Amino acid sequence: MVTFAFYLFALGCVAGGLFTVISRNPVHSVLWLILAFLSAAGLFVLMGAEFVAMLMIIVYVGAVAVLFLFVVMMLDVDFAALKAGMARYMPLALLIGVVLLMQLALALGGWQAAEVADAQRAQPIPVDRHNTEALGMVLYDQYFLLFQLSGLILLVAMVGAILLTLRHRADVKRQDVLAQMYRDPKAAMELRDVKPGQGL
Repeated sequence: MVTFAFYLFALGCVAGGLFTVISRNPVHSVLWLILAFLSAAGLFVLMGAEFVAMLMIIVYVGAVAVLFLFVVMMLDVDFAALKAGMARYMPLALLIGVVLLMQLALALGGWQAAEVADAQRAQPIPVDRHNTEALGMVLYDQYFLLFQLSGLILLVAMVGAILLTLRHRADVKRQDVLAQMYRDPKAAMELRDVKPGQGL
């Protein structure tokens, strides 16, 4: 049963990631991404990392993926224009993809498993500690600097996403805070004597 569940979650993770990339509809891409996140959470449960699995479901599925879904559905994005602009950069994207595939092939070609890998996979968590405590000790002790750097990268990505979606439309009336603060109350109202049958 565990082997069947592993292959089921692994297939769901790979299929979700693949269809996330190749789906033409952005809403369908986000739904496939949610499937990939749920399958990854199932794999974490099989590994004995229930805390990480719950984080995947609560943070990524419950917040990030749903946020992507709302942004894609509510923003008025012209995807035809985006695809037309992406066609210009297709040769560069293919070149980068080939370089990444070559790097992955080099990394997998020189892969060597450590001698203690089987023993660590059999018992990844110390006997006297819970998996959540062991994860906290690893993140905030051994890999503290890398953990902080990953948070900084996410902050930069968030700021970049905000700047990319920030659009100033000319036909939208915006609030001028300084003009409101420096407004003279005496000049804010003007009394006029309107004659009967005449307008302003």
